[in-house]
Amino acid sequence: MPANPFNNQTDYGIGIGLRVPHYRHILEKKPVVDWFEIISENFMVDGGRPLEILDKILEQYRVVQHGVSMYFGSADKPDREHLKRLRTLVKRTGTPWLSDHLCWGSVDGRYTHDLLPMPYTFAVAKHTAAKIREVRDYVEVPVCVENVSSYAEFHQSEMTEWEFLSEVVEMADCGILLDVNNIYVSSKNHSFDPYDYLNNVPHHRVGQLHIAGHTKYKKYILDTHDHPVLDPVWQLYSHAIKLCGHTATLLEWDDRIPSFDEVHHEALKATRFLGDATRPSGKAGSAAEPVAA
Repeated sequence: MPANPFNNQTDYGIGIGLRVPHYRHILEKKPVVDWFEIISENFMVDGGRPLEILDKILEQYRVVQHGVSMYFGSADKPDREHLKRLRTLVKRTGTPWLSDHLCWGSVDGRYTHDLLPMPYTFAVAKHTAAKIREVRDYVEVPVCVENVSSYAEFHQSEMTEWEFLSEVVEMADCGILLDVNNIYVSSKNHSFDPYDYLNNVPHHRVGQLHIAGHTKYKKYILDTHDHPVLDPVWQLYSHAIKLCGHTATLLEWDDRIPSFDEVHHEALKATRFLGDATRPSGKAGSAAEPVAA
């Protein structure tokens, strides 16, 4: 089973992102969901409606935090005020692990609010791993880093993306949030075999998986998260499960968001790949038995 130190020895099933259009449905209908992923930055506040909603969710559901602004690859040191707020939220949610992206996005305190690719060099890997260790030690929960979709490459790179990811997580002794859709998107944009990527990362470090929809354009593919998962990504996900085991899986749907039921139904398609493993019982919103897609 996939419980490991990088997801804090948990065995979660299929989750979906907690999004504003679905708040009322979730609170009123109380659907059976294994867990919700929240964007940490949306709740790193002192009060107000976000925390009011979050506390109601926490009464019934398990929550895992996912960040979008740590920028482990940036040259800047981690912002201490950001880390303080992050640790406060970690204690509030009881998240077993948290994740953020293997990217950069800030310079001298100025933020791009984008997930930018890095040059895949040993020096960058060493710097990035040191920042991950610092964050992990401060928040006191395991950290998983996510591979991003990319649309540019650096001539300075000394290795492939999957070799870089492997180098970083081994040096940081952290986990991987393996985004299968991002692997597929990048493989088409940069002409590599996505199965080479999957086969050559440390599978025992994978604490979580992401699946999502993308959009095909004439010359590139864009990671849009605005429609169902495409067949090639499901095929890649199936292979990932064979390599990594029954791993906590999150469906991302962040734009043109349809009804809760449609998003939930799409997420539950993953059950046909995860198999019949019994989900652990938990809070009232957790499934005790496998749910058919």
